[in-house]
Amino acid sequence: MLSGYRLMWMLVMFDLPVVEKAERKAATDFRNALLDMGFEMSQFSVYLRLCTSGTQVDTYCRLVQSALPAGGKVNILQFTDKQYERIISFHGRAKQAPLKTPDQFDLF
Repeated sequence: MLSGYRLMWMLVMFDLPVVEKAERKAATDFRNALLDMGFEMSQFSVYLRLCTSGTQVDTYCRLVQSALPAGGKVNILQFTDKQYERIISFHGRAKQAPLKTPDQFDLF
């Protein structure tokens, strides 16, 4: 069984230039690369991925780094599933129910 202290979340946050056509294409390519790596969009420039170990986090950090566009700012935040359980989310003013960690079956 996987522990909530071993499961890790990666949060990729970015602010990319999108003034020029080439910049918009680079930003779109980066977003698509994140989706191809199994990240899901939390907000337009915030993507999340659940990892089963610190080693997997390191691997995905290298993959994200290899997909970085030339400009902009990208941050990767890592935290345990236990920490993620404490997230408080709102849609408008309505508080949302806590998100459930995917079942182990869903992870593989």
